[in-house]
Amino acid sequence: MREVLTAGRYYREKYGCNVYKTPISILGFTCPNIDGTVAKGGCTFCENESFSPNLTEKSTKKFYLNPKSAENPFLQSQLVQLESQFNQTKKVLTKKFGAKKFIVYFQSFSNTYAPLETLKALYERALSFDDVVGLSIGTRTDCITDEILDYLEELSKDKEIWVEYGIQSIYDETLDSINRGHSVENMFEWIKKTKDRGLKVCGHLIYGLPNETQEMMLDSVSASIELKIDSLKFHCMYITKNTMMANEFKAGKIDTISQEFYIDTLVKSFKMLPKDIMIQRVCAGIGGDSLLSPKWCSDKHTQMKSIKDALKKEGFDY
Repeated sequence: MREVLTAGRYYREKYGCNVYKTPISILGFTCPNIDGTVAKGGCTFCENESFSPNLTEKSTKKFYLNPKSAENPFLQSQLVQLESQFNQTKKVLTKKFGAKKFIVYFQSFSNTYAPLETLKALYERALSFDDVVGLSIGTRTDCITDEILDYLEELSKDKEIWVEYGIQSIYDETLDSINRGHSVENMFEWIKKTKDRGLKVCGHLIYGLPNETQEMMLDSVSASIELKIDSLKFHCMYITKNTMMANEFKAGKIDTISQEFYIDTLVKSFKMLPKDIMIQRVCAGIGGDSLLSPKWCSDKHTQMKSIKDALKKEGFDY
């Protein structure tokens, strides 16, 4: 039985204890695919305020950062929000899972899409919290710069620094169809630059994107391996209300992946992966009435059992 290098196993081996990520959402962050810099409306699967007025209420007085923002009048509020979210999540993870150390995970939207001084203030405050061993920064490859990478390289000398890029697919026609707003060439260029700085990279892949065959999905795995990505997150394409993709789905223009096909693709992916690539996620979904399709994504427990059973049959201990 081949033991899969999960995040839990990786961190326990490195730090000798349970290490958990604390997801953080900072108000005022967005991405160039939403604010109109490269596109409008965001990726077609993204639920943002263009399609969901409720999200407007979560924004800081409709103030949005971008790398050219002259000032950030809400920085102190963001720092307070960061600390509050971290402390609340730390308490839950400590009690529920016995977590001892933490990675602060800047999760929502593109968390390098802001002036460097703002990023420095947020990242360094996060690293100052008790029991924090590092950061994981979710972003896009068109929201990173050499200056930011130089700074993260310095941080990585003392802390665990991960950059999480949404790869989704390595086909330009797919990226165009989901209104991604950047090219595969851009993705390859900045992943390589990030790796050249010695930074750890986690790539996100989505299976079941419009018009993609299984061969295309597996090509994205092959490219990730060639790019020497350190970790991967997998999940299927699921459609929620208040998205452009929801409109396409209701019009019968696209469909979603079956659980059987998703798991088959996932198992084939695992067979391709080197043993040293850490797997951080194998499924995702959303409960409640927001989910349109596929309905099997609403039950993560059942998903995980089916995935683990399928992997076990192929000799993988996940």
